[in-house]
Amino acid sequence: MSLSGLPTPDDELSGHTGWTRAHWEAAADHLLASVLPYATKDFAQFRLPGRASRSGPVSDGLEGFARTFLLAAFRIAGAGGAVPPALLERYASGLTAGTDPAHPYAWPALADMSQQLVEAASVALALHETRPWLFDRLSPPERERVVTWLAGFTGRRTPDNNWVMFQVVVEQFLAEVGGPHEPAEITGGLERVEEWYAGEGWYSDGKGKNFDYYCGWAMHLYPSLWARMARDTARQELYAERLRRFLGQYQHFFAADGAPVHQGRSLTYRFATVAPLWLGALTGASPLTPGRTRRIASGVLRHFAERGAPDERGLLTLGWYGPFPPVAQDYSGPASPYWAGKAFLGLLLPPEHPVWTDAEEAAPVDLADQALAMPAPGWLLHATRADGVVRLVNHGSDRDRVQDPHGPPDPHYLKFAYTSHTGPELGERPHGVDNHLAVIAPDGTPSLRRHIQPLAVSDRFAASAYRDGPVRVVTASIVDGPSEIRIHQVTAPAGHRVRDGGHALAAALPPEVSVGEGVALARRPDGLSSAVRALHGYTGTGLVTARGTNAFGAHSATPYAVADAHPGGTALYVSLVHLAVTRQPPPAPDVRVRGDLVVVTLPGGQTATVRLDGVPTCERPAPGA
Repeated sequence: MSLSGLPTPDDELSGHTGWTRAHWEAAADHLLASVLPYATKDFAQFRLPGRASRSGPVSDGLEGFARTFLLAAFRIAGAGGAVPPALLERYASGLTAGTDPAHPYAWPALADMSQQLVEAASVALALHETRPWLFDRLSPPERERVVTWLAGFTGRRTPDNNWVMFQVVVEQFLAEVGGPHEPAEITGGLERVEEWYAGEGWYSDGKGKNFDYYCGWAMHLYPSLWARMARDTARQELYAERLRRFLGQYQHFFAADGAPVHQGRSLTYRFATVAPLWLGALTGASPLTPGRTRRIASGVLRHFAERGAPDERGLLTLGWYGPFPPVAQDYSGPASPYWAGKAFLGLLLPPEHPVWTDAEEAAPVDLADQALAMPAPGWLLHATRADGVVRLVNHGSDRDRVQDPHGPPDPHYLKFAYTSHTGPELGERPHGVDNHLAVIAPDGTPSLRRHIQPLAVSDRFAASAYRDGPVRVVTASIVDGPSEIRIHQVTAPAGHRVRDGGHALAAALPPEVSVGEGVALARRPDGLSSAVRALHGYTGTGLVTARGTNAFGAHSATPYAVADAHPGGTALYVSLVHLAVTRQPPPAPDVRVRGDLVVVTLPGGQTATVRLDGVPTCERPAPGA
């Protein structure tokens, strides 16, 4: 356990995690205390150790102040200001020093497209929540300096994504304290976000198919918090209904041990993934019971605390569990992980709220196997109660509008699958082997899945296509318990190889690996196994190993199926991709192929009939039918 000073677990109130509000308060206090050695004069900046971002040390120091201030704000406001006076004094000092142009650690002015704009939103939200104890107690000249710095946001250009909401919340705070602001910019930002609503509770982070955790910790969070600040009841109701639909699906993204599905960018924010769960309770928009909300949220925070985040210094590093720089983006600096402070939004709910007083209730994965179709992002989720693992099959999210058309595809978006227990390989290969169907030219160049064409998402079935030069791949996925059956319709010149990779399994020590008759398997000491079975069209299987390329451990192994020579034109390939805690290789379903028709008889006896002509379809009797 890397969090010190935690209370004794309360197994009666919190039968799943043992954690209570007191644990959350202690975790917040530990995180806030641990950054103190890195404060500059008068606490204007927190310059944490680690790799600098592209914005430089001054911006990074502001980020350290702003993001820990947001965490402190939830702690302060949730306690009604009844916190150690030093905490209030620290951030009051930092506010007055940072906004003083003559101070040696003054904050940089807000400029177009700058990182400061992001941090200004955290400052504004924190000031709003702590206003009686901080902003209102500053002297008039000090308040004026804070307002002047924030007012620098007026008229600034932002990227056309979640950043538009940073301007909205900053200018809303300015409005409530009588500062200069532009109402049209508030309205314009809110209207821009409407264009990115994809339905069923899902937002894209900007134009395109940019589906990831930003939907929860940004696209839902900021509009709802803005409506709360502005007391706009009409928009509150709109956002609440969308959040309710989102959380009905989102609750399935967390494994029994608290691990979130590892997908998308900015994963170093870690337990910020639970912010929308608390937001639902805070705004009365959650379909979850209070006990389930706390069970999932506490499970996530405990999961990371037990695996090295924060570290022995009490710091959050750029990584997943421990430091792992490849998981970070170039905009990420040493203090960037402290957006994880959004996870403590629940502290705004009073101690007597049912999310803190009700007994924990089981999460969906605690009760039964789960299978969930999400047409808006193009995802298919399947989870298994026996091992608590969650798997996400991706036939929709590719972040297409912001990809570098000449760079390698982003492995956090363009893989076929992501899970709570594995991460994509981040090595030097253009797209890696894991969870990618590559058609490999005679010169060794693999086809790349850059843009996903969603085709179908329904009950336990999804399909999509991608094209790369002369290669076109149409893929249909059927999920069954811990397995995904992939049917690939490959159109390519003769002589190409076809390779389908499974989940990259990583651990501190090299996984145990084996290649047998039609199956390749990697297994960790805890029994978690990743396997691929060749079912039709392939000529063999294999494994690729790597070191230092995976957020889940120093050593990784990826099983795959391979066809040595594509015949030319169009051919079908069928594989089974498996991830489970088991000592046995996955059972092989029976597969019959007739032209564009594939009939799969699953191990339980159920039959799925997939047609690949035109838009792929799947006929599969309901369980028990």
